[in-house]
Amino acid sequence: MSAKALLDTNPNPSDDELKEALEGNICRCTGYQPIITSIKAVLKS
Repeated sequence: MSAKALLDTNPNPSDDELKEALEGNICRCTGYQPIITSIKAVLKS
């Protein structure tokens, strides 16, 4: 939901903007990169 809210206002966010948007909702033990990669893949499709 955080990613959706960001994408509603910024359809082409940077990695840093995605990390900031996801910060409060995701466990840091896995890191954000796999999630960011997935979001960017969806945006390209």
